[in-house]
Amino acid sequence: MTKIRKLQVTFDCAQPERVARFWCEVLGYVAPQPPEGFATWDDYNLSLPPEDRDAWFACSDPSGVGPRLYFQRVPEGKVAKNRVHLDVRAGLGLVGPERLATLEAERDRLVALGAVCQRVMVADEENESCIVMQDIEGNEFCLD
Repeated sequence: MTKIRKLQVTFDCAQPERVARFWCEVLGYVAPQPPEGFATWDDYNLSLPPEDRDAWFACSDPSGVGPRLYFQRVPEGKVAKNRVHLDVRAGLGLVGPERLATLEAERDRLVALGAVCQRVMVADEENESCIVMQDIEGNEFCLD
């Protein structure tokens, strides 16, 4: 039998803590406590050489069920569509107008946090509604 392994999703970004805190709000995740010996993350970052400050941040599901999200600073900006994206399952189990209304309410909440709505895909004969979004650094994700 194959051993089940923990999954971590890693984001390349310009501002790791900012993006991580956005995703904490989206998913109900929590940021870790500052490293031992530091009262805050700012204190920790100030202890590092300038080039190492704010190089990474992480967040996790407080229930321990969902994957850890890790955000690492990279020098280059995003230039193309993501090949992997997150689906935020806001409408799980819902269909038709009830599903679309739930997705639109979640879209509005996330737009207020800085997300961008790319397009609303309304249900057709084959697929239920979903909404294509971008996070605060332009990474695509879907509300479905």
